[in-house]
Amino acid sequence: MSVTQTIRSDTRTLWHLLMAPVRGTTHQDRLESFYAGQAGNYDAFRSRLLHGRQAMIDRLSVRPGQVWVDLGCGTGENMERFGTRAADLSAAHLVDLSPSLLQVARQRIDERGGERSPDRFHLHHADATQFELPRDPQRPDQAPLADLVTLSYSLTMIPDWFAAIDRAFDLLRPGGQIGIVDFFVSRKYVEPDDARHGWSTRAIWPLWFAMDNVFLSPDHLPMLRRRFQTVSLSTHRGRVPYLPLVSVPYYVFIGTKPLAGQPSTSTSGSPMD
Repeated sequence: MSVTQTIRSDTRTLWHLLMAPVRGTTHQDRLESFYAGQAGNYDAFRSRLLHGRQAMIDRLSVRPGQVWVDLGCGTGENMERFGTRAADLSAAHLVDLSPSLLQVARQRIDERGGERSPDRFHLHHADATQFELPRDPQRPDQAPLADLVTLSYSLTMIPDWFAAIDRAFDLLRPGGQIGIVDFFVSRKYVEPDDARHGWSTRAIWPLWFAMDNVFLSPDHLPMLRRRFQTVSLSTHRGRVPYLPLVSVPYYVFIGTKPLAGQPSTSTSGSPMD
């Protein structure tokens, strides 16, 4: 994409981010109102704002025959980020509530040969808090489980994020992995080794993002660490397009669903930046 094309694409996206009104009486209506006009330009702009997605994918341990669920998949870019490891998956379920973003995901799958593997790549227009894996007709009484569940900058956009974490937990088999990357702000008082943000970060960023119905929370990470065994956790700051001196905090979390009888305690951790 040329510089001129990039500027034009960014201008359209910024107009929808900053000026276009978000309308709707339901969460789905509001999501579609927000994304319908920028779905085609979504990846080009978000690639410079949504940091850490590749790091999250790279930290997942992917083995042949596994089932992956991406809750809030957007345009399906995470599928690309799996690279050649995607061929090892027995099934990939991409879930989103925005038809416009799912249309882009469908185009991405078709362009990369997904139409030749209809049994492996599945798109679901569904609420992430209610999604269930399709049951095997041969085993209708057995609820299928996933080996990998990811949420990439979607947890902050789900109003009932408690339910989203619960759904991810229920979807995973014991020992299965969860990967999450998202914006956040810290609590005012944190544990000695945890990232702590000053007043301005904790006050300004939630207000700024809330204008687009993106809700940064100081409670996401504590809840994730309570429900899952922490494999790795790192926090960072990422640049914001067209604001060269500004950076927004985000985290990359990898955890596992405890085996029966195991407590949800950390197995290891990464330094906080």
